[in-house]
Amino acid sequence: MTGRQPAGTNGQPPHTDGRGSRMDGPPARGEDEPRPADRDAPRVSVVVLTHERRDELLSNLGRLRERHPGVPVIVVDNGSRDGTAQAVAAAFPEVTLVRASGNLGAAGRNLGVSAARTPYIAFCDDDTCWESGALEAAQQLLDAAPRAGVISACVLVGPHGSVDPTCDIMARSPLGPGPAGTMRLMGFMAGACIVRREAYLQAGGYEPRFFIGGEEELLTLDMARLGWEMLYAGHIRTWHHPSPRRDRPRRVHLLSRNALWTAWLRLPLRAAWEETRSVLHQCARPGQAARVLLAALAGVPWILRYRACIPPEVERQRRLVVGPRASATPGTLARTGRQALPALPHEAENWRAKRSGR
Repeated sequence: MTGRQPAGTNGQPPHTDGRGSRMDGPPARGEDEPRPADRDAPRVSVVVLTHERRDELLSNLGRLRERHPGVPVIVVDNGSRDGTAQAVAAAFPEVTLVRASGNLGAAGRNLGVSAARTPYIAFCDDDTCWESGALEAAQQLLDAAPRAGVISACVLVGPHGSVDPTCDIMARSPLGPGPAGTMRLMGFMAGACIVRREAYLQAGGYEPRFFIGGEEELLTLDMARLGWEMLYAGHIRTWHHPSPRRDRPRRVHLLSRNALWTAWLRLPLRAAWEETRSVLHQCARPGQAARVLLAALAGVPWILRYRACIPPEVERQRRLVVGPRASATPGTLARTGRQALPALPHEAENWRAKRSGR
């Protein structure tokens, strides 16, 4: 990959090569729609991203097969070295297995989208599973809302199914109601969404340089500038059983760096500066702000080459969602009763990481 071009600049929807990077050529004509002889073929595929969580993945694939028989499942193995690919091939021969050349992070999902042949794709990770009936409901909603590019689902966490706090925030989005009881968003949760394949390809998919952490934000802005809508649908649900195998300090570092990259790639200069102040103010550990800033500065040549400011209307909607940055408090907070919850995906994950102490 040579860099992320602004979405839609060449008039063609980019797709992915075998390394998860963007490509300039359009997908084959008509590949996003079922062929006339396949009118009864599934219209939703599930793409599961995994990296060295073999046992969790196998359990999750069993749940997916039980809850969604007949739905195509694509597993993207992000360079696992624990026998994941061999175990999936042996236990689930009906699953399409895509083996990445290494750990591509979130951009591994680009490989899954490239392999899919349905107009809609439901993403999940090896520790999340779509509830029975969720995919059918998502298909109906996307069929009825042709400009909807992403449906963000309600996430139920743990064995008791507690609603993820980010979902409570989405349910009260200041952008107001969308079609069929949804709420309009400026963002979504990467592992708990259903995308329109056409919109995902047109916007360029996930940026490989980000690796993982806040990867939704750049894709959100690129979809919005192309006129695609993002909707929260509380009646479409997925379950999340968080894996204890997480590198929290590194994730928080990448979330912060990626937030700075997104700001300077797409936001107006004043807004990018406000975001920079806010992100660095959130860095709580000694030396963390300096490390984040140095990591972000390493991307300056790339950012200068591919910077493309979002239109004023998209910036207006973004500001309506995130609120003012002038106070430079630790993240944009949405008040929910006595609890202060972050309003953006990368801030929500930072908040959860700090609260869990991991």
